[in-house]
Amino acid sequence: MSTRRLLGVVVLVPLLAALALWAFAWPAARTAPRDLPLGVAGPAAATAQVEKQLRQHAGAFEIHRYADERAARAAIEDRTVYGAVVATAQGPELLTASAASPVVAQLLQQAVTRQAGASGAEVTTVDVVPTPASDPRGAALSSSVLPLALSGIVAGAVVTLLGLRGVRAVTALILSAALVGVVAAALAHSWLGALTGNWWAEAGALGLATLAVSAAVAGLAALVGPAGIGAVGFLVMFLGNPFSGAASAPHLLPEPVGTIGQCLPPGASATLLRSVSFFDGAATTGPVLTLTWWAALGLGAVVLGNALKTRSKGTTPTAGERELAHVD
Repeated sequence: MSTRRLLGVVVLVPLLAALALWAFAWPAARTAPRDLPLGVAGPAAATAQVEKQLRQHAGAFEIHRYADERAARAAIEDRTVYGAVVATAQGPELLTASAASPVVAQLLQQAVTRQAGASGAEVTTVDVVPTPASDPRGAALSSSVLPLALSGIVAGAVVTLLGLRGVRAVTALILSAALVGVVAAALAHSWLGALTGNWWAEAGALGLATLAVSAAVAGLAALVGPAGIGAVGFLVMFLGNPFSGAASAPHLLPEPVGTIGQCLPPGASATLLRSVSFFDGAATTGPVLTLTWWAALGLGAVVLGNALKTRSKGTTPTAGERELAHVD
């Protein structure tokens, strides 16, 4: 038996290490624009050459056409596109939104400047939605994904290990997530100044992100036992975190990594927090629905698991009942 355990450890640890390296290193090593939404604004005759140059990067950009700079700015603020190239009489103007992704903003600036340089034109860059001065690289926001996931895993595990069930478990999960949201908003917004949106909306987003994970952990554990803690923890940490695109952008990750990441709590929470903090709540429907589904299904599983256990205990005969049945 000890030999089997030894072999299990020897095989399992390298396997987990390889899986972790694949999940974290592979998307990072393959970062590149893939159908990245980018606007082109101005008269058709003036933007034709710009579009032609952008399309030379096969599969890199998804071009959206706008009549003028005003429409392009509105599209950026609505999170329809990450940036836009505006054709003006003085030369091309690049509109970016570093708050959506500093990495994308830098990538667009390099790409458009390189193309304009070939024709001798100079590019004027305007950051329409900039990151806060206290966090110019957006590091605080991207770094919040892991702590929120860990908080959710810990909360779900504690509720399970303490034996809380049914309504008590649901109440504990909701209240703990709400408290995490308030504390996180106080740190990230009030203290660090890394978030600049509506304070309560940010607290709600942070709390919902935590609840989505904690409810999933406690819910699966209520159905299958403590193994559910490890299963959800593995899914969130080994896939959700590296596939979230929080440090770059979902459109820079290889497919289907970017899509999968937005279906998991870390990716949805990062997208929601950016929208709430910097874009006045634009494009929040998708991530809110994703996190709500995770939370609702998890809490539902907690109640269902408790009901199944109560029913099982109610139908299992006691020792005295078994003896009486045997005498009859």
